Amino acid sequence: MKPETRFARTRDGAYLAYQVTGDGPIDIVLLRGWYSMLEHEWDEPVLARILRRLGAMGRLIRFDRRGAGLSDRIIHRPVPTIEERLDDILAVMDAARSERALMIGLADGATLCAVFAATHPDRTTGLVLFESPRPTQGPGDAGPRTDRAEAFAERVRGQWATHDLAAAFIASGAPSRADDAHLVDWMLEDFRLSGSPEDAAAMVRVSAATDIAGALPAVHVPTLVTAREGSRAEEARALAGRIAGARLALLPGADHMLLGGDSDAFLRAVEAFVPDLGSARQADRVLETLLFVDIVDSTGRAVAMGDRAWAELLEAQLTGIRALLGPHRGREVDSAGDGVFAAFDGPGRAVRCALAIVDAARAGGLDVRVGLHCGEVERIAGRLRGVAVHLAARVAGAAAPSEVLVTGTVRDLVAGSGLAFDDRGIHELKGIPEPYRLWAVRP
Repeated sequence: MKPETRFARTRDGAYLAYQVTGDGPIDIVLLRGWYSMLEHEWDEPVLARILRRLGAMGRLIRFDRRGAGLSDRIIHRPVPTIEERLDDILAVMDAARSERALMIGLADGATLCAVFAATHPDRTTGLVLFESPRPTQGPGDAGPRTDRAEAFAERVRGQWATHDLAAAFIASGAPSRADDAHLVDWMLEDFRLSGSPEDAAAMVRVSAATDIAGALPAVHVPTLVTAREGSRAEEARALAGRIAGARLALLPGADHMLLGGDSDAFLRAVEAFVPDLGSARQADRVLETLLFVDIVDSTGRAVAMGDRAWAELLEAQLTGIRALLGPHRGREVDSAGDGVFAAFDGPGRAVRCALAIVDAARAGGLDVRVGLHCGEVERIAGRLRGVAVHLAARVAGAAAPSEVLVTGTVRDLVAGSGLAFDDRGIHELKGIPEPYRLWAVRP
């Protein structure tokens, strides 16, 4: 019998379909790639056996992302952002009463699991990545990948839910089962049940445009990176090299899909990894988006206005900035003189808050500079420390009046958000050992 499908409600009121199976001693959250349909997964014998094996290791939690399978469809835009999808994971974990879980990500699901582990180490016991896309670094790497993805996205949109596309998927992703007519038929039905052509194509584009290289150093949970030797071995090595202490397991075969080739080799690697989950976690080191706001020419304005009038105007502006943090889920970390330092658990929300701050300052007769960076910080008694803090402050200093300037890490993590950026070139930032390419957010 297929397990019962339940529904978790997200922060914004959407419903996500999820299933819980197995009764092992740990919780496991499994994320497939960019399409899924929970109930249909049990109709593929190899995949069903994989799910049962994982359920023997732990309590297995799976869900359809919003826009796919049995979860709510997306109305306002085709693809949720990374931070929205992280919220969705938390919503499902809360509904399933899971405090902490081993995150297992397959293909594009690995990208999301890695960012989740960096952002929410207190909810993550460990991380397993299978056949993850190559971590990129800057526009020179991401560009060609995005260009290739565009052609693939157009093919997906034009051939979605056709036998030709299903057969091509199996031939390229699971070549060891290319002659398996049942698998091709199952894949075809999986497409039909998972989502729409437009949504599928949009997911391809967003996946290609997302760059998590800057987030990987913030992963501090036990990590296992796996790939097939004949598929994404190079990508796996690059990925493992960016995560401190990550274990690398290259598996036999050339199948990109887990349901092709020797899936038992993957399961054995996970079984051997599970005992490592008892190692100490470092929940005090997390991935956060940092925002610095500086008022332009505050000294000159103070001299021109007089101390009392300037103090009143400054206090009004700082009060307005603080009022904007809450709705964007930001929190004030520090304020000194004419500036504010805030932190966010999502880069998209931080950028939108920054734009709102610029608009509010202009309405009050002031110009501000805003800088943002997403990176690893250390939490100590409510304070944040680390190179990322200094970098974000330097980015703010490099911004023009009424400009929001961000690092490439911020830009690369907001794919699908509708935000647009202009390249401001390479900058040497005081006290930062390496140059950074900075981007201005278009109003």
